[in-house]
Amino acid sequence: MLDQSSSPSPTTGPGDMLTQVLLGLRLDGVEYGRCQFAAPWALAFPAQRDARFHFVARGVAWLRVGESPWQRLAAGDAVLLPRGHAHVLASTPEVAPVAIHNCPRTPVSDEVYRVDLGAAVPTRLPPVEDAAADTVLFCGAMRFNLDPLHPLLALMPERMLAGDLVKRDPAVPALLDAMEREAALDRIGACGILSRLADVLAASIIRAWVECACGDASGWIAAVHCPSIGKVIAAIHADPARNWTVPELAQLMGASRSRFADAFTRTVGESPARYVAKVKMFQARRWIEQDGMRVAVAANRLGYDSEASFSRAFKRIVGMPPSSARPAATTSRPRRPVAPNVASSRPPLAS
Repeated sequence: MLDQSSSPSPTTGPGDMLTQVLLGLRLDGVEYGRCQFAAPWALAFPAQRDARFHFVARGVAWLRVGESPWQRLAAGDAVLLPRGHAHVLASTPEVAPVAIHNCPRTPVSDEVYRVDLGAAVPTRLPPVEDAAADTVLFCGAMRFNLDPLHPLLALMPERMLAGDLVKRDPAVPALLDAMEREAALDRIGACGILSRLADVLAASIIRAWVECACGDASGWIAAVHCPSIGKVIAAIHADPARNWTVPELAQLMGASRSRFADAFTRTVGESPARYVAKVKMFQARRWIEQDGMRVAVAANRLGYDSEASFSRAFKRIVGMPPSSARPAATTSRPRRPVAPNVASSRPPLAS
């Protein structure tokens, strides 16, 4: 979410909007692993609430998201799945995958694990330089501070591919080395430091993806690259409680109401009114769920005349009544351990 401490200026351009987006996105948790594989291998990652990222440090991997075609990832390539779609990573598309959660884990320390894909894992794993691994991956899962259905994340594609990230951002190898050291040494505060480092890695992947304009020129990428629409979206996210009207937003863009509404809908994929309503409701959900705000207070802050009308709008957009978002009605999610430090060896081919 965009930093709400200050509103964007009328001259906010696409680069400034991207800066605000990256500064505002935060991770509530991180799962991290360095994986060494000798072919043939294949891992299936189930759909989940959390985002996932993969970085190919050495060798080649093949990626398939859902039922989409296979895509080859070479050394230096990175992929971010913002909404955690189900996917498979493999040495070749022909290998039958093993579910990641079915792989036994061996504790290395309190919060770092090895994953055994079939063969024995040695007592002391050698460093990457000495390992006879065909492929080395850095993998992780992260929980953004936004609901996966929040319109800002919903605008993102199911996957963000950043080709040759190392060449685009020379700081990435040092960043990955720092993450690996934190995971391996198990020092005090390692989880917090890993989360912050993963923040930067995720931002780097998103920035590289935006800079190379990968994918279709629609949705989030189109909004970021369009200065006029970009500053409108930035303004909405900077002040979600404001009673935004189409004339106000059109004036911010410097266009007539009809021209603005057409341009916004064409770029974002939904009307300005619908987008504003979504931002308001997911902000309300955050207030109620995380801050413990009373429903009536949230309704009043967002300018609703009654709690009933607010509740109807909330349920229509979020899919449940606001009372269900109260802390007492939800189960806090335990913090997950930092996942595998190293996954190694050859998984068996499924018969």
